[in-house]
Amino acid sequence: MGSLLSSSFNYRVRDRETSMEELLPHDVIEYHILERLDVKTLLRFKSVSKQWISTIESPCFQKRQLTHNRSQSGGGDPCVLLVSVLDGNEKIMDIEALRTLVVGSSSVSVQIPTPWENKLYDVCSTSCDGLICLYDLYDLPSIVLNPTTRWHRTFPLCNYQLVAAEKRKRDEFFEVPYPSPGFGKDKISGTYKPVWLYNSAELGLNDKPTTCEVFDFATNTWRYLVPSSPHLILHTQDPVYVDGSLHWFTALSHEGETMVLSLDLHTETFQVNSKAPFLNVPDPVKIVMCNLDDRLCVSEEKGPNQVIWSLDDSDHKTWKQIYSIDIIITATLFPKHMLALAPLAVLDKDKLMFYDRESGGALVTHDPKTKAYDYAYTSKLSAYFVCYFPSLISIL
Repeated sequence: MGSLLSSSFNYRVRDRETSMEELLPHDVIEYHILERLDVKTLLRFKSVSKQWISTIESPCFQKRQLTHNRSQSGGGDPCVLLVSVLDGNEKIMDIEALRTLVVGSSSVSVQIPTPWENKLYDVCSTSCDGLICLYDLYDLPSIVLNPTTRWHRTFPLCNYQLVAAEKRKRDEFFEVPYPSPGFGKDKISGTYKPVWLYNSAELGLNDKPTTCEVFDFATNTWRYLVPSSPHLILHTQDPVYVDGSLHWFTALSHEGETMVLSLDLHTETFQVNSKAPFLNVPDPVKIVMCNLDDRLCVSEEKGPNQVIWSLDDSDHKTWKQIYSIDIIITATLFPKHMLALAPLAVLDKDKLMFYDRESGGALVTHDPKTKAYDYAYTSKLSAYFVCYFPSLISIL
């Protein structure tokens, strides 16, 4: 084997114009070399040849590369998108200041140039395959963005946004909290879907309890999903995408109960999980839904502890406790805050990363083995954080 490698090397020295394709079949290069490389390296390698450009821009290759890199060593730690905030109640992205943090073993802040100027966007709380979804409640078209490659695609406002824009023109506003859209993927067909689910009767839009709108990138149009959810949702909490489904909290009943409502993006049907251990909550701000390591999780403030539950992957019905955080300790990090830190991601397989959801100025890591807490990021500016894994994915 060593002599073969030596011969190949000497051959390349003798003939510098010999391409790698002449030494190795292209399918070997594609499946055994390019597919194993990280996204930034592949973007640089697009300049090698037209064939490499064609391979790297192929949707099939992009999906395989993402799957391979996520499966190796747990996929590594996520990048964190920094979203600037105008006030304490509204998360807004300043497109000119789009930044990515690489957290974990190395902390690096990288500014991402974008083609937009002086435009403010809201952002969906979870990413999908390295893509994030930006939206505006009133005027601006929504955007799907790959922050790694800077690819983006705009798509039109849904009917709810159009109604909200008309009300704004008349200086009228909804008297209840505004809903937030979700963004995810049908894992069977591979189709990406932005979704707006909202309490339409409560908003005074129609007499139906809820209305659901789904966007189709193939036709570039929105459509109504019928039947919509029979359960009202909590507008104050953003939907979370995990493994082919979007998830919401149902609105609190008169008994103070809430359930997890899920929309399967393939069958486009709703179902509720009514066996959660956190059904009875005194205040909806005491629970937070999140995606931790591709698992649907819920953080619950329970007495002096912050308990984090994970939905079982096997039956999607039962919940197990995976973390218990001493709120008294975390409160010393932010003594003036009333809300517990919100879980954001899992690092190094078992460390937990939180964000400060009141001022939005810090990321905190927790090692459950050593019980230690460390600041991963701090800033005087308010921010909101979205995790994503780098990919080459785009939507044609």
